[in-house]
Amino acid sequence: MTDLSDFPRPSVAVDIAVLSVVADDKGVDRLSVLLHRRATATEKGKWGLPGSFLRERERLSDAVQRTLLDKCGISGLTPRQLLVLDDPGRDERGWVLSVAHLDVVPVTDALSLFSRVDLCWAPVDGSSAVVPGQRRLPFDHDAIVAEAVARFRADHADAPDPYRLLEEPFTVRELRHLHEDVLGERLQKDTFRRAMLPHLVATQSTDSGSVGRPARRYRRR
Repeated sequence: MTDLSDFPRPSVAVDIAVLSVVADDKGVDRLSVLLHRRATATEKGKWGLPGSFLRERERLSDAVQRTLLDKCGISGLTPRQLLVLDDPGRDERGWVLSVAHLDVVPVTDALSLFSRVDLCWAPVDGSSAVVPGQRRLPFDHDAIVAEAVARFRADHADAPDPYRLLEEPFTVRELRHLHEDVLGERLQKDTFRRAMLPHLVATQSTDSGSVGRPARRYRRR
């Protein structure tokens, strides 16, 4: 029988990219990533992704939930694994593997996190988080953000609001604006409408605040 003590054991960490669409300091809705100000000695004071080391015999999913609750006050999410970062030199403290995860906070819930001084929503420019006064995120968190943003945008290519950022029911206009915020580009109205309507179910409610004929509201199939 193989003796496992004969093999080296790296430390294992989880890092989580939490995305949402929130208004920036100019009031413009933008795809953003949640950052936590580091309190530990390594990269202390810098903004980075919430993360933590795996505890003895702890599942990855449990470590992610613990980290989100302890560092962000968030619970009830269902994070999905993104990638494993295994560069032996990625952490100056030693050999650390990181299992990166992605999750999404609905727009309405994202607003409640603004009250935490150790949390901030950093807007995404292209595929990078923009943090005033900080050129990069700690470790390889920039690579995690880039992968999370790419996966998030790809999921929006064919499905209406797949992560349920919007509350139902919503208008096609509201849905299009959300997809534009996620993708960081303008979408052709008629083309978007034709692509999304097969995935939506019309409700009896309308947008009473719209100009002209009231806009129909929809829910996802």
